[in-house]
Amino acid sequence: MLQPHSCSATTQSSITIPNHTFTPKFIPLSRVSSMPTFSVTLQPLSIRCRHSHLDEPKSFPSSPQAQRYSPPPPSASPASVGALPPRVFVGHSIYKGKAALTVSPKSPEFQSLESGAFKVSKEGSVLLQFAPAVGSRQYDWNRKQVFSLSVTELGTLISLGARESFEFFHDPNQGRSDEGKVRKVLKVEPLMDGSGHLFNLNVQNKLDNIDENIFIPITKAELAVLSSLFNFIMPYLLGWHTFGNSIKPDNSSKVNSDNPRYGGDYEWNR
Repeated sequence: MLQPHSCSATTQSSITIPNHTFTPKFIPLSRVSSMPTFSVTLQPLSIRCRHSHLDEPKSFPSSPQAQRYSPPPPSASPASVGALPPRVFVGHSIYKGKAALTVSPKSPEFQSLESGAFKVSKEGSVLLQFAPAVGSRQYDWNRKQVFSLSVTELGTLISLGARESFEFFHDPNQGRSDEGKVRKVLKVEPLMDGSGHLFNLNVQNKLDNIDENIFIPITKAELAVLSSLFNFIMPYLLGWHTFGNSIKPDNSSKVNSDNPRYGGDYEWNR
């Protein structure tokens, strides 16, 4: 009987010889029926070989055995907050004879927690970019001045009445060693004819020796467009859209069952 021969292979293949019945051909056919039949059964033959050049694991997609030695894939990066789509830049511009104004949102910043959740570490804002005119429909964006409106300041602008005005003061270096060396003041005042408001930005930068004053009239219709944009983007600046995207039925039901302050039953159990 053949014994399996093993030499420690990293890959293996098996050759199986099926059962066969052999009848001696030298016996006359007339005596075959009376002669006993010899049956020989061969055990499956397994051959294993080891090759020195296969000591290091390699990946062979066509071989299921070799796939066991494939190195593990690199760990996936943490999921982005709210499964956000690819980054998109948007803005809205207003062009006038003396200056141009462009508004664009700045997204909030998130901080990951040990639990795997996220929280808003810094609220978003809306950037106002003022560029002075240097000719007919030509503006010098190299001299642009930027003023960032916080969520609360956006609320002030949204609720601005036809005859109301406001003034915002910013010091980008507040709390630092350069505090007071950069001063930005944004004034919004109603126009004399009641057709809109005048946006006036004054920037005094002692670090770069800049003293810039840029103003642009904004009509009622243009202010209505800005207010609509600010109303729409407000929840996103606060990060509330990511919370809304994370809400699932199983999560909401768990919250309602764990905390009696939530759900319709609490209204009737008081």
